[in-house]
Amino acid sequence: MSSRHPERLLLGPGPSNVDPKVMQAISAPILGHLDPYFLEVMNDTSKLLKYVFQTKNKLTFPISGTGTSGIEAILTNIVEPKDEVIVLVTGYFGSRISDKISRIGGKPIIINSKLGSGITHEIVEDHLKNSNANLIALVQGETSAGVMQPVENIGKIAKKYDTLFFVDTVSSLGGCEFKMDAWNVDACSTGSQKCLGAFSGVAPISINSKAYEKIINRSSKVPSFYLDLSLIEKYWSENPVYHHTAPTSLIYALKEALSIIKNEGLENCWARHSESSKLLIKGIEKLNLNILADIKYRLPTLTGVKLPSSTPEQEIRSYLLNSHNIEVGGGLGENKGKLLRIGLMGYNANKNNVVKLLSTIESFMETVKK
Repeated sequence: MSSRHPERLLLGPGPSNVDPKVMQAISAPILGHLDPYFLEVMNDTSKLLKYVFQTKNKLTFPISGTGTSGIEAILTNIVEPKDEVIVLVTGYFGSRISDKISRIGGKPIIINSKLGSGITHEIVEDHLKNSNANLIALVQGETSAGVMQPVENIGKIAKKYDTLFFVDTVSSLGGCEFKMDAWNVDACSTGSQKCLGAFSGVAPISINSKAYEKIINRSSKVPSFYLDLSLIEKYWSENPVYHHTAPTSLIYALKEALSIIKNEGLENCWARHSESSKLLIKGIEKLNLNILADIKYRLPTLTGVKLPSSTPEQEIRSYLLNSHNIEVGGGLGENKGKLLRIGLMGYNANKNNVVKLLSTIESFMETVKK
């Protein structure tokens, strides 16, 4: 095996390629996790995250671990055994939230959508009225189906019934409109390696005072020491208390990536992702291929493209990777072998990448015809 790493254009569900400035940031000299300069970096990173989450929450910081660790941190801290949780499932990753809740002894009340669609707030309210749920949980950007679940109206329902509201934005924050405070979201987590434009390994979260009160008033200890937010919060406070060794280099990179978003402007960033997605969909439809998600629920950061039986998923993905160094994702679950999952996230959400990808897909389709 060659020691030379191949250069790929990563247009799958993540990770995505990063801006050269982010690559440079991660190579800065390593500092101790309690070094005075690094504490300044932590403070700056928290401020930038508040901007991207659109929140004033004091408890806004990255968890050490991938996007999954952020989701687990919030659920493990808020959900206690026998707690009922309404879970909106629009695909594979919504089902994983349900599984996590079951593993910590909670009782998920699952609302399933039809494939390629979202779930209305009226349906959520009907389930909430007929349960003892103290939390609603959903994935905003479901990458298994390319579905964007509307958040704002469900936040209004959660507020009406005084129910906590958690949103997983791993594949949407920075690329899709999201306003944590204005939409009444109490807890949110995301990933660093997708629309935020950094490297995998840190999972930014934000929780408000209402969610934190639920955590500190638990009837039992948080079952994970590593993910105990009441302990991690002390490390991210004005007088840091050691909890575990923070991934300093990854946080350097995250700070730089967030600075790039701030300089571009969050609304401009949302618009760039939306425009790239529309251009991709227009090109896909010209190739006589169909989009899985209903037009009302399409996720700007990832598009699920349905493949005809004459176009095997693995063949087209291998062609893109081996002949053109382009990586795209394949189907999950019931869509395995039937779907291309094309991600346009962060640094990669631009016209040039869309044009390049469409031309290579077209060339593959021509070879299949022959």
